[in-house]
Amino acid sequence: MALVTGAGSGIGRANSVLMAARGAAVIVNDRNATSADETVALIRRAGGAALACVADVSDAASVEQAFAAAQRGVGAVDILVNNAGIPSGMPAFEDIDEAAIDRMLNVTVKGAMLCTRNVLPAMKARRRGKIINTSSITAFGSHARGSVYAAAKGAVISLTRAWAREFAEWNIHVNAVAPGRVRTAMAAALSANPAYEEEVRRRVPLGRRAEPDEIAAVVAFLASSDADYMTGQVLSPNGGEIM
Repeated sequence: MALVTGAGSGIGRANSVLMAARGAAVIVNDRNATSADETVALIRRAGGAALACVADVSDAASVEQAFAAAQRGVGAVDILVNNAGIPSGMPAFEDIDEAAIDRMLNVTVKGAMLCTRNVLPAMKARRRGKIINTSSITAFGSHARGSVYAAAKGAVISLTRAWAREFAEWNIHVNAVAPGRVRTAMAAALSANPAYEEEVRRRVPLGRRAEPDEIAAVVAFLASSDADYMTGQVLSPNGGEIM
């Protein structure tokens, strides 16, 4: 059983669809019920098994109630993909207000903590589990602006490494993906900017942004038995922007 957060669109939807295609039943989490239902419908039309789970990952009560109900319906989670995130744009640091800081850290960092805390006891009891966290190349200082987003995604990498050591005795593997520039709805505003597309061509050796399916393939690898000797690692599909 796989649980993917932020699965109503973009990379999260691609993660869910690919895992279902490879045989996993998927709990599709999103705070938007319509988006979650759309992902579930895509999976079911392709012959897969999926269940919608509506929760705001930054709210402990919401996570606990929704995740518990979903697991009662379809079973305990073996694979958790902490993918939920929000856009930040590229603001100068002095233009970022306190509310934006709180929201970014609550969704990206606190959200991953709350979701992991919820599924961890059952993983420990079964002595197995895969946790994949979604970071970003911005955590490596790849962009001149967007420092709060970078800080949050950097914290995700730190959580990944800390959890990998802490959970290893229960055979729970924790890894992260740090995608480069991906063509998603969340980044749609960037697509309308010719200067941004020129920057992609200039800075990315492969000359383009990734499609969500290309990131999902890396996540699926980390969730599979092929990655059973990997933990605490960060894989960065970024087209060569950072080497």
